[in-house]
Amino acid sequence: MKTVRRHNGWIVAAVATLSAFTYPVTGAAAEDGRFQKLSVYLERNIQDHDAEIRFEATGAEDGLAALKVSAPGERTVIDLRTPDSKLGVRSLALESPEPADDGVVRADFPAGAYRFEGTTTKGASLRGEAQLSHVFPKPAAFEYPRPDQRDVPATELTLRWSAPKGIEACAIVIEQTGSAYEIRALLPGSARSFTVPEGFLRAGKAYKFAIGTVAKDGNRSIIEAGFTTARSR
Repeated sequence: MKTVRRHNGWIVAAVATLSAFTYPVTGAAAEDGRFQKLSVYLERNIQDHDAEIRFEATGAEDGLAALKVSAPGERTVIDLRTPDSKLGVRSLALESPEPADDGVVRADFPAGAYRFEGTTTKGASLRGEAQLSHVFPKPAAFEYPRPDQRDVPATELTLRWSAPKGIEACAIVIEQTGSAYEIRALLPGSARSFTVPEGFLRAGKAYKFAIGTVAKDGNRSIIEAGFTTARSR
């Protein structure tokens, strides 16, 4: 999503936790042929009216030399190899382009079970499944600051929002426009506020912030807006 991330994949690594909803697969990976974590989910940006699918996989202690993902109907949607690497790749996060019509994503990636098959650099085989849903959670709504609000205090700022009941988590991103400074946080689904740590905000600066509602199946809906802090007096 073209959100407050830098750019595409907004909560690609909210402290690495936004793969937070990369659900663990029961059991030790290398010993019983299972991946440690697998997920497949949809992410939509409410303002941009776009959507994408994301795949996340973590293998065993040994790296993956190959990874194949099959959609319902046995159609191969991912087929990756690392033929010249001795270490391989242990963890992968892949995302699709972001068409403006989420129906395009849903048509290309039907709901149902996605089968993951991997081979480690030592020849062990890993297998697992993750379920994809086409149901998005309802989005949050900003309460404070309001979108594009100006003269927001740069100290003791608490973001507030409303969100639907029953969501698994709220994902927060705050980014200072034109800089490398940002905050990413994953909060319980019951959270309705977040206090910005003192010292992060600067007077007279433009900021972008996003709130994502995360469903139990991993799908998420993101809203984004901007605000400007008050100048020093």
